[in-house]
Amino acid sequence: MTISFAGHASIPSSPSIKEAVKEQIYCLLDSQHMICYLGGYGDFDRVCAQACRELKQERADIELVYVTPYMNLREQKKLTKLQHCDHYDAIIYPPIESTPPKFAISKRNEWMVTNADVIIAYVEHNFGGAYRSLQIAKRRKKKIINIYDLLRGC
Repeated sequence: MTISFAGHASIPSSPSIKEAVKEQIYCLLDSQHMICYLGGYGDFDRVCAQACRELKQERADIELVYVTPYMNLREQKKLTKLQHCDHYDAIIYPPIESTPPKFAISKRNEWMVTNADVIIAYVEHNFGGAYRSLQIAKRRKKKIINIYDLLRGC
């Protein structure tokens, strides 16, 4: 099973969000190997990476994969640091090399959603990149778990 994440760059600082993400991942875990595609650009990405790393300490069958939107020098320095810190099991660059840098994160997000079985999201309004990622997931009939709705009681 492959999980991807989609959420706003700015979210409320609340431990309940990370705990809800962990709970949803844990509910999805079964005896099979799980891959978590992770970004690295914003609050929700950071919360999801922390939640995944904590779960990986309990379950060796979780693979953490950082999906980079760029292959420029600045990003390569970031990737070197990430590899040195052992935060991820793998780093991949999806086939988006012909995408202009301005659209690279959106294309990377689209690739992540397209190649995942389940999307765990934190989307509270109907605009922005996270919302667009959710729309792609809906069109592709992906299972979507919106943490915002869960915490709000919907």
